[in-house]
Amino acid sequence: MGALSPTHLVIILVIALIVVGPGKLPEVGAAIGRSFREFQKATGGITDGLTGTAARPAPPPQPAQTAPIDVPQPDKSVAPASSTPTVD
Repeated sequence: MGALSPTHLVIILVIALIVVGPGKLPEVGAAIGRSFREFQKATGGITDGLTGTAARPAPPPQPAQTAPIDVPQPDKSVAPASSTPTVD
C-alpha cells in the first residue's frame, strides 16, 4: 500500500474525465490546485506558529570589524642567549 503508480494515476484521470467531462476538467483541476495552495499556506502558518520560526526575534547586529593590531614579531636572525652558564 505505497505510493500511486502511473497506472493508478491513469485510471483516476479516466474516471475523472468520465464523471466531470472534458470541458470542465481544466476548471476542476485549477480549482483543486488553488485549494491545495491555500491548504499549504494555512498549514505553513500553523507550523510556523508551533515551531516559533515566525515569532523568533532577529539576531543582534554584529559589531563592526576593526583592523587587526600589528604586533611586532621577535627578530629570528639573532640566536637567543643561553639561560645556563657555561663553565670553562
